[in-house]
Amino acid sequence: MPTLSLERAQDLIARAMAKATADYRRPICVAVVDERGLLLAFGRMDGSPVRSVQISQGKAYTAARMGVTTEAVLARLHREQIEIGYFCDPALTALPGGSPLKDSAGALLGAVGVSGLTSAEDQTITDFIAALVAS
Repeated sequence: MPTLSLERAQDLIARAMAKATADYRRPICVAVVDERGLLLAFGRMDGSPVRSVQISQGKAYTAARMGVTTEAVLARLHREQIEIGYFCDPALTALPGGSPLKDSAGALLGAVGVSGLTSAEDQTITDFIAALVAS
């Protein structure tokens, strides 16, 4: 079974932070979890919102547990007119900004969550990170 190493997770965090700085010039929190949603690595840039610590981890957890982006989770909730609580997991969130990390064969390695920018900007960064892992 493919895995995501701590070293790789830390590299992905650095890349996400560099993208946030280059593209948005604002600080973020970044969480990387394993395929079960357990925290593997975390980074918080100076000046990032305190609330973003937990939000980024929740986004990563949700992307790993659901196997899709949190943006897709939100779309499903709207489309099916259901609440996230129906999934019986209080740690799930539908805030965009979480992406599953899959290898080139499509195997789930883990997930990444970002918080600190707008939800759309957070999602852009996690999609970028997911594309790096898949390539």
